[in-house]
Amino acid sequence: FVAMARENEAARRLSTVPGIGVINATALVAAVGDARSFGRGRDLAAWLGLTPRQATTGGKPRLLGISKRGNRYLRANLIHGARAVLPRIMAQDTSLGRWVRGLLERSHKNVVVVALAAKLARIVWAVLRKERGFDPTIAAA
Repeated sequence: FVAMARENEAARRLSTVPGIGVINATALVAAVGDARSFGRGRDLAAWLGLTPRQATTGGKPRLLGISKRGNRYLRANLIHGARAVLPRIMAQDTSLGRWVRGLLERSHKNVVVVALAAKLARIVWAVLRKERGFDPTIAAA
């Protein structure tokens, strides 16, 4: 995996994203391929099953747990990466760090981990789409 990640430019760029290591980077490059197949970052997160399911009854939409559709291996790896990097992101004074700290004030840690995994999927899409490394100063929360 390491040799493949060093040779592949997209995998090398993805390795700059917090929570995305060599295994995640190579798996994402292999599965996603061209990020232009997704119109926006949310589409990639939905493809991975990291967005909430929706149920509508009586005209009232309700958000349920994550849909769990898509590639189980990639979703699990993104969640593991998010769980591992959560303490480091919380300690940073970046927009992503502030977003995570705000989320932790009002949500359970496991919910925050999955939300961070969905955010990482959106960042992965942006890194692949714009063909440049992760820059924490421009990552919007």
